[in-house]
Amino acid sequence: MAIKYWRRPRVPRSLLGRMLLLTLIAILLAQTLSSVIWLSQLRATQLQGLVTSARSLAHSMNATVTYMKSLPLAYRPLVLDQMRSMGGTRFVVSLNERPLDMRALPLTQRKQAVLEAVDQVLRQSLGPAVDLSVKFVSPQDLRIFNAGLTLDELPRSWAHFALTLEPVNPPVLVTQIQMSPGEWLYIASLLPQPYTSLEEEGLPAMQLWFIALSSGFLLLSIGVLVHWQSRPLKRLARAARDLSLGEEQVEPVEIGGGSEVAEVGRAFNTMRVRISRYLTERSQLFSAISHDLRTPITRLRLRVELLEDEALQHKFGRDLDELELLVKGALQCVKDTDIHENIEPVNLNLLLECLIEPYLLPHGNGRVTVTGRASRPFSGKPLALRRCMGNLIDNALKYGKHAHLVIEDHAHAFVLHVDDDGPGVPEQRLEQVFEPHFRLSGHQQGYGLGLGIARNIAHSHGGEVSLQNVRGGGLRVTLSVPRTAD
Repeated sequence: MAIKYWRRPRVPRSLLGRMLLLTLIAILLAQTLSSVIWLSQLRATQLQGLVTSARSLAHSMNATVTYMKSLPLAYRPLVLDQMRSMGGTRFVVSLNERPLDMRALPLTQRKQAVLEAVDQVLRQSLGPAVDLSVKFVSPQDLRIFNAGLTLDELPRSWAHFALTLEPVNPPVLVTQIQMSPGEWLYIASLLPQPYTSLEEEGLPAMQLWFIALSSGFLLLSIGVLVHWQSRPLKRLARAARDLSLGEEQVEPVEIGGGSEVAEVGRAFNTMRVRISRYLTERSQLFSAISHDLRTPITRLRLRVELLEDEALQHKFGRDLDELELLVKGALQCVKDTDIHENIEPVNLNLLLECLIEPYLLPHGNGRVTVTGRASRPFSGKPLALRRCMGNLIDNALKYGKHAHLVIEDHAHAFVLHVDDDGPGVPEQRLEQVFEPHFRLSGHQQGYGLGLGIARNIAHSHGGEVSLQNVRGGGLRVTLSVPRTAD
């Protein structure tokens, strides 16, 4: 038996789509509520008018009963024959020896209200003890006269004009009243317009057209408004993305839209100027530091060489090596993470092939294997991405014998998993290894900057580098960068 899983409905991602969806839901709820209230009031008004018409019809029936009672018994059939020969009246009236048995239609609220109104009026006029029956009968089940004739068996001039309304097939109200023992007055009629069919009408077509047109115009106006206001936001997002990717020349954002959006644009332009000034000053600062520190370190190293005490010379040399290591590490960190490149399409497959070529057979002993390929180029900084991925591969081979690269290229992101067979990283140090100069093993070569530089480059592309220990040993380093800039 197949198990069906419930899927969460997809919600539009754009501001325009979400605004239109929310507006459409609000319109439908408001129109539905107002239509239900309006329709309930309309039906209540129609029901009140129906009851009034039924009471008027009952009074007419009562007048017929009173008139027939006023006639001598011998005259009553003659009067009825004369009425039929003249074309009949709004009622089909006959005198029967017994009440005719006919199948009544199922009761609805409107039919029940009519029957109660007619029964109440007749009993008030004729007395509560009168024997009568009131029911609705379909034209097919209608029976007339003692013989129980159907409507089609009678001459058209006798009953068809009073009890049919083509093409509608309305129910017939049949009232049978006992005049005296063995004599029943039979009265059949239709309800007056507009209550002939007794059907509850739904929303009129004009009302439905009004709802559809008003909803369409409202959605159109809101769509134009949101599109108009979202254009400055799109320009701001594009400029912010270029700035985050290190573009040297980011044009000021054009101010537009509402006052709030315009204020955001002005704030972004101010921030852009400050960040550009800060980056320039930082580059100049580190250049000065590099020049100022290398010269005294070199001078001190020459002076150490002149010392006669070898033990003291060794101590000074060790301190100078450590100082030089720190300076080189800091400068390399700045150099590797602040790469001034233009963003361009990068062939990730070719980039990875160049990185792993030294480790392939026969000279590299097959230390690196690759699974998967990138489906299309990625928009980014070529040298920065090369250094980022190269650091991840070097880190895997530094702590393990082999590295396995798994490429997952999705519609919105490029993901690279680098798995090694090394000892892994303690869970409490998974984030600490990204810090500058941190190394799990003191005897490992390098400055301890590789993973930190790789993460900084990933951040500059809007992505992330994360670590996860693999069951059975080893570490998985995952590089994920979005394709928002493609």
